[in-house]
Amino acid sequence: MKNHNITVYPFTAIVGQEKMKKALILNAINPKVGGVLIRGEKGTAKSTAVRALANLLPEIEVVEGCKFRCSPHDVNAMCEECLEKVKAGTLKSSFIKMKVVDLPVSATEDRVVGTLDIEHAIKKGEKRFEPGVLAHAHRGILYVDEINLLDDHLVDVLLDSAAMGVNTVEREGISFYHPANFVLVGTMNPEEGELRPQLLDRFGLCVDIKGIMDVARRVELIKYRLSYETDPETFAASWQAAESELCGQILLAQKLLPEVRISDSMLELISQICVDMGVNGHRADITMMKTSITLAAFNGRTEVLEEDVKEAAELVLPHRMRRKPFDNHSDKQDKLNESIEKQREKEKENKKEKEKDKNKNEQQKKEHNEQSGKAQAHPEEQKSDNPQDSTGEQPDASSETIFTTGESYQIKQFSPDFQRNNRNGSGRRSKTLTKSKQGRYIKSKIPEEKITDLAFDATLRAAAPYQLVREKNGNSIVIHESDFRQKVREKKIGNFVLFVVDASGSMGAQQRMVASKGAVLSMLMDAYQKRDKVGLIAFKGAEAELVLPPTSSVEMAQKYLEELPTGGKTPLSHGLIKGYETIQAELRRDPDICPFMVLISDGRANVSMNDEPPLQESKTIASMFRSECIQSAVIDTESSIIKFGLAQEISSALGARYLALEDLKADSIVEAVRTSAPFEFSVSSGSFSA
Repeated sequence: MKNHNITVYPFTAIVGQEKMKKALILNAINPKVGGVLIRGEKGTAKSTAVRALANLLPEIEVVEGCKFRCSPHDVNAMCEECLEKVKAGTLKSSFIKMKVVDLPVSATEDRVVGTLDIEHAIKKGEKRFEPGVLAHAHRGILYVDEINLLDDHLVDVLLDSAAMGVNTVEREGISFYHPANFVLVGTMNPEEGELRPQLLDRFGLCVDIKGIMDVARRVELIKYRLSYETDPETFAASWQAAESELCGQILLAQKLLPEVRISDSMLELISQICVDMGVNGHRADITMMKTSITLAAFNGRTEVLEEDVKEAAELVLPHRMRRKPFDNHSDKQDKLNESIEKQREKEKENKKEKEKDKNKNEQQKKEHNEQSGKAQAHPEEQKSDNPQDSTGEQPDASSETIFTTGESYQIKQFSPDFQRNNRNGSGRRSKTLTKSKQGRYIKSKIPEEKITDLAFDATLRAAAPYQLVREKNGNSIVIHESDFRQKVREKKIGNFVLFVVDASGSMGAQQRMVASKGAVLSMLMDAYQKRDKVGLIAFKGAEAELVLPPTSSVEMAQKYLEELPTGGKTPLSHGLIKGYETIQAELRRDPDICPFMVLISDGRANVSMNDEPPLQESKTIASMFRSECIQSAVIDTESSIIKFGLAQEISSALGARYLALEDLKADSIVEAVRTSAPFEFSVSSGSFSA
């Protein structure tokens, strides 16, 4: 029960969290299940369970002496050294324990993918590859604690290796590749941010865990922990029998696994569940099939039953059903039961073709009813052809109405132009140079100040031409201070997107507010994936209000957006000045942010702060954004036959990208951000410069 002379908490002693333990065991039995993502609150034994798993892992057969632990029975997945042994007939095998390899969140890319063996290069003058974490994890388990905090450039490396099963290294004068098939196990706390969809889909299984609410079981957990801390050796020994029994069950399941058969009816049930649950792609079907077979083997059976498929669905589908960040995905269990019941009926009737037609008709009827329901949901909104006064307000402008949020769009990926200045922060949108060590090494430079991140390869290259004339000591290479080179790294950071939304009475006409909310929701979905900060300002009546201060919780922004009432006059200048003040305050707090304002309005200002006409006052304030190079976009919601073009005038004063509501597409808003000019913020002057 020891690991590097440290007693490991027994796997079987973990109280509760049975689904989490089952998911880990299934991966130990069958690595082809594809790993597991464990999402849960802090302090729920996520990391403890994964680290305790190491004692249950079976032995694997490897090529003796291979640093990549290649299989002696798979020539296609062997490294170059093992292939040479096969040709020479000197290949030998041995058995070792399957390993759990940690990937720290703070790891550098060199440590993950591998790099040049500097010591060997200096002593021998030869290039040799030094394996990284991916090499050590081959045919084992790669464990990433707090995987949602992993830097994006490392996530990209994991995605490449997970997809190809090979780690390719092209850096520092080295061209090398080696097998990298591993089971990815990650833990995370959703409160600290979500995962990229591409990485999320790479996990075969996913479990969501919560703290135990039963008082008796919580007391049991406390006693276990106290016993462990008092005498770890004795505590571990008391669970030795249970651990051995579970390990034996895993070994038996591995032997039984090749004999397990799955019928066509069970395969049809799997596909039916995936279709009904609305999952994307076909990876869910395949993973559910593998998981069902593994569950049957674990339960000592050679035939997959309906209960295996149901349990597999509960592990495979949770992270694949949520297509959009703000979807309400409740009642999953009811949907799963409905799918199983539907398949039972199909088998009883044995009329598959007729059942398919029936399901198709039922689906069309359901869609028709949903459309009819939407049309009748807000009859008051459809009566939007009421006459408006010259200012664009409805007769009862003082009343407020909460309009629904329009349908969101699947928007394209976007990024503002490359920011050449050094910035700190995290995110997934704008590329920037960084002085931290947590970025992609793209080149080297002559240091201008004290070296904090030495580029070994560039330093050696700079020193190499002078070795014949420098005084040497043995085989060592002589390096002078003038040879030192600093690494230049690149990373991505998030932006600050501030939505300034017109919530006056004129926005209620012709469903403008519904469409405008849908556009904002589309941007929020993209900000959710890029880890942007967002803020929301609404102006109506006599003033503007910062509804949501700058935050990383875009789900909170979506909630405020849905509850945003509409009505009253249009204090546009108030909204603009509030937006300007909010951006300036955020820049003083964090000069590294990249602010972008999105104004959604028809431009019909009719309330001013001073004696200046409302429209002119709005233009004056808008010019402040332009003079300080604050990037922005204007979405014109004017939709009447006779157009005044007031929003376009505001857009010109802002120096913003202009988009009309009738031509609005989600990717058009994104394009406004993507094509915006780069800018710099000067801390000393407190202003922007192009």
